[in-house]
Amino acid sequence: MRAVAINEFGGPEVFSVVDVPEPHAAAGQVLIEVMASSVNNVDNMIREMGQDLPFSPALPAILGMDVAGRIKAVGEGVTGFKPGDEVYGCAGGLGDLQGALADLMPADARLVAHKPRNLSMREAAALPLVSITAYEGLIRARVAKSQRVLVHGGSGGVGHIALQLARYMGAEVSATGGNEAQLKLISDLGAKAINYKTESVEDYVASLTDGEGFDVVFDSVGAENLNNSFAAAALNGHVSTTVSMVELDLTPAHMKGLSLHVVFMLIPMIHNIRREYHGEILRKLSEIVEAGALRPVLDRSNFSFSEIGLAQQRMVSGEAIGKVVVENR
Repeated sequence: MRAVAINEFGGPEVFSVVDVPEPHAAAGQVLIEVMASSVNNVDNMIREMGQDLPFSPALPAILGMDVAGRIKAVGEGVTGFKPGDEVYGCAGGLGDLQGALADLMPADARLVAHKPRNLSMREAAALPLVSITAYEGLIRARVAKSQRVLVHGGSGGVGHIALQLARYMGAEVSATGGNEAQLKLISDLGAKAINYKTESVEDYVASLTDGEGFDVVFDSVGAENLNNSFAAAALNGHVSTTVSMVELDLTPAHMKGLSLHVVFMLIPMIHNIRREYHGEILRKLSEIVEAGALRPVLDRSNFSFSEIGLAQQRMVSGEAIGKVVVENR
């Protein structure tokens, strides 16, 4: 079969189109005819950092975590799926799990779910990693109806999904952006847009929460920005972040009695624990999408699998609005 693989770690030029043996569906797996995948920061990190990351695959490697496609075959013991079913998931591209940048992808059946019926393959491929991340962060922060929720990076891959899911959960949502296009997207998705470049944390906490702070802060920027999250959170509030690899003084969090939730959604894939939880989340997300409460925003770019290097460059350029998707064509 045709695949896009890397034989060394490095820049975006390391990808090449190759012919590899066709995989099969082992016990507990489904074999997916891949239609589309999307680009995530962690895909770039693996390609660039290689063995400096403990979950990087051995070379040669087929990357691509998100997948949307049709089931070609099911392995022994698999129930709930049959050939021809349209599915989506975040199921490979690290460790010993083959990625999606190939004609066929064997995937643990626990990591996939039936694709939302009202989404295209391109749209479905944009959802799994970012949506599971957003959902887990909001659930762990116990978002509830009428709470005030702040999303840092509200136009980003994870942020624009977290914004919509928080609204679905009944929260009053505000989100930060840094330019006109980002702020417009945030407003179009139904949240109060905050220009973090022109408004201080103190100013928007005062104007949007009467100085009390936000019940939940979902920080998809993380790292040093966690200081802004601590400043924006209410007493005994919750902060969820996807980026916590940083040294910080936690005194502000201590003085407010904050709960800090670190979301690393790859854990079930890396350690083969509770993979069925991702399948459960994806099934719930399909319901939310089909109810019209969640939609992925796709960048206007149009790349094929063979152009994955260009697609990754587009994602990190800062010019993309929405998820960058690649199609198998």
